[in-house]
Amino acid sequence: MKIFDAHSHYMPPRVAENTMFFKQFWSDLNRQLSVMDQLGIEKALLLYPTSDAHLNMGGWREVCREYNGAIADVVNKYPDRFVGAGILPVDAPESIDEELRRIKDSGLSALTLASSYDGKYLDDEMFAPVYSFACENKMPIHVHPQIMSPIGEERVKDPLLTPVLEYVFDVSMCIGKMMMEGTFSEYPEVDFIFAHYGGVLPFVRERFDNTYQMLRKRDFVKDLGKLPGGFFKNLYFDTSGSKSAASLLCALEVVDADHILFGSDFPANQNIEKTIEVISSSALIAEYKEQILERNFIELMSG
Repeated sequence: MKIFDAHSHYMPPRVAENTMFFKQFWSDLNRQLSVMDQLGIEKALLLYPTSDAHLNMGGWREVCREYNGAIADVVNKYPDRFVGAGILPVDAPESIDEELRRIKDSGLSALTLASSYDGKYLDDEMFAPVYSFACENKMPIHVHPQIMSPIGEERVKDPLLTPVLEYVFDVSMCIGKMMMEGTFSEYPEVDFIFAHYGGVLPFVRERFDNTYQMLRKRDFVKDLGKLPGGFFKNLYFDTSGSKSAASLLCALEVVDADHILFGSDFPANQNIEKTIEVISSSALIAEYKEQILERNFIELMSG
């Protein structure tokens, strides 16, 4: 069985040098290819990990120019090994359409967004052109945790608690906001892939449904047309380097196996073999393992 990685990172050197964290290993493409070869990973989707580079490079437009161009170069050099996802100038909405066209023309076949930007989530109207473009061009959108001021950091800023809790909470809040504001209903044909199994979503999916039903009876919440779980089952989630069999089983209560993708979270995750093993050695039937490790990626990235 071939393995396809839906969550991997490569930081172009000029972008990496303008960040606080993404330096060691993050720009070593030869090492990345070597690890992929060792573990039998056929192809990887390259995603932007979200960073502080825009603060040091004069804004998002310069980061987009450097990052998207470099990722396109990697994809064009190694078309059998990598798929690229482009980023957008979120601080210059008037430039988004132009950057979307540039992303498509450069050979990148997906988009990568953060779960929020300065507290603005992906339900915001500024992202409507992005979703329309993604729908028209059959481009999946991967949503990565925001690491710059994620939800809760204004109350608790801690070197361990922030990345462990607040990063993934930001992803979950993003999903909730997009559901409540009608984004998923308005753009049902867009394939959204959320990192880290959607954050805490697998643990609160039942609570979402139960609480929604209770509040609807008292007219405390608007009519969404269906239970929250009905929206979630149409989303895609990646494993993001998880080595927990329990987390995988929990996610399968939210979506079927055809909506989960293996993701290494390389190079943040240094034990990719264990990440693969959690799936390959699980009690899932062979068809489900194949979907998670291979087929779902191929179908989404083929357009």
